[in-house]
Amino acid sequence: MTAKDENDRTSILNDARDSATSRDFIREIIDADLKVNKNNSRVHTRFPPEPNGYLHIGHAKSICLNFGIAKEYRGLCNLRFDDTNPSKEDVEYVESIQEDVRWLGFDWDDRRYYASDYFEQIYDYAIQIIEAGKAYVCDLSPDDTRQYRGSFTLPGKDSPFRNRSKEENLDLFTRMRAGEFPDGLRTLRAKIDMASPNINMRDPVMYRIMRAEHHRTGSAWCIYPMYDFAHPLSDAIEGITHSICTLEFEDHRPLYDWFLDQVTVACHSQQIEFARLNLSHTVMSKRKLLELVQEEHVAGWDDPRMPTLAGLRRRGYTPEAIRNFCETIGVAKRDSMVDIALLEHCIRQDLNKRALRVMAVLRPLKVVIENYPEGQVEELDAVNNPEDPGAGSRKVPFSRVIYIEQDDFRENPPPKYYRLAPGREIRLRYAYFITCTGVVKDDKTGDVIELRCTYDPQTRGGDAPDGRKVKATIHWVSAQHAVPAEVRLYDHLFTKANPLEDENADYRTYINPQSLEVLKNCFVEPCLAQAAYGSTYQFERLGYFCADPDTTKGKPVFNRTVTLRDEWAKVEKKQKG
Repeated sequence: MTAKDENDRTSILNDARDSATSRDFIREIIDADLKVNKNNSRVHTRFPPEPNGYLHIGHAKSICLNFGIAKEYRGLCNLRFDDTNPSKEDVEYVESIQEDVRWLGFDWDDRRYYASDYFEQIYDYAIQIIEAGKAYVCDLSPDDTRQYRGSFTLPGKDSPFRNRSKEENLDLFTRMRAGEFPDGLRTLRAKIDMASPNINMRDPVMYRIMRAEHHRTGSAWCIYPMYDFAHPLSDAIEGITHSICTLEFEDHRPLYDWFLDQVTVACHSQQIEFARLNLSHTVMSKRKLLELVQEEHVAGWDDPRMPTLAGLRRRGYTPEAIRNFCETIGVAKRDSMVDIALLEHCIRQDLNKRALRVMAVLRPLKVVIENYPEGQVEELDAVNNPEDPGAGSRKVPFSRVIYIEQDDFRENPPPKYYRLAPGREIRLRYAYFITCTGVVKDDKTGDVIELRCTYDPQTRGGDAPDGRKVKATIHWVSAQHAVPAEVRLYDHLFTKANPLEDENADYRTYINPQSLEVLKNCFVEPCLAQAAYGSTYQFERLGYFCADPDTTKGKPVFNRTVTLRDEWAKVEKKQKG
């Protein structure tokens, strides 16, 4: 190694240590590799999704890790679609995955690949393994194959077709590709060890016959490689140095290494496993998420209750908040459950700094200020974001008739209720002190439908000149200027923190029937009439909200991103105390 190479390697290590906020075990492995000039000091990772569903928050952890490590070590990260099962794959998923990765803030440049790019090469590798006597064509049915495989406590037994000659296997495999046999009749299996304690090593299937239209290769192939065969070979073909994946693939690593040892490859990738993200009050299985969509428990992959990145984006989550969440939970070797309150804490922290403050009334109660001049309208100054002085201020119209929240009035207030009540004075945000002088009720139901109040003109935007105090400040909107809006209040999709905890119960029995409440008669400030999709706001005293794509001209629709209450901050404070 030249002095320049040594200096470059040292510089890469130093930059990585400076850019990474913490040194996890994966980065320690890479540091050690660089010190001994492994892979010629290259760091090349990949994010390899299967295009059979939308990405979720668990994938975000892998995306941040793979692309983040490549950046820290001045390396490369590929985006590769492991598209080996056309029966479950779709172009829709391919496009959504690319959109999600870009939205999170990462780019693969010109390194977008597909396992299907290598189908011919992978087929040639299978021929090599057959010629070496390490693979055979098996005629067992899928059910018989599973039965012969054994269990965790019982060894498997050899297939009656295991000892076919090399020549017969080559002939049958060639004819499989030519389409001579019906789907499922034959498979190509590796010849390893049916008594292995690792079930993955018990002569796993390498190829199956499947006549399915592939989204890229069409009907060119009627046999497709299994994921466990194509995946490590795709890594090797691309020159991946560090194959970073989740713990469920730890038992597959010996199989991946076995496949790579049977063929001639320039790069033997090193697999490193980390704990997958398990988030409370949701499920992180694409198969189960697909069930929720197909059975219409949710409105689609981008339903804001879903843990998909598309759903989180529609709900108002920002890529910065998700990246911060992934950095906060870190990289571990053991699986654990992360409280969804931590994710909510991260989005609150982010939106608190960027979201504009506005006033909205979700359950309106009409208020008539009887001593305010009829026809008069004032433009009051309101702060856009106290956390961001550069956000400036806006004008909010005020008039004789306003709307307040129904919860901000009690005819018979309980103890420690300080908001509006008969004879009580409170402050209107940015406006005046008002006092409730009368109540109007519905003749049939007896419900309060209107309040009569008076205001003190000496209290505009501040305290009373005589020094009297009030114990509550509430938000409002001018009835004359209010914009009708629909607001969707989202809650956790499941009532149980771990809906998969009970193996004998269907996880769908824990779906939260109150996970969505739609309020159609809300009112918002006039500045929100043209709210653009994705715009985020703090509705004062109510929470953070995001404009939904269902917004139509004159009728904005908002999704609640998260409430103002921060349970995670309370937990942290208690732990520190």
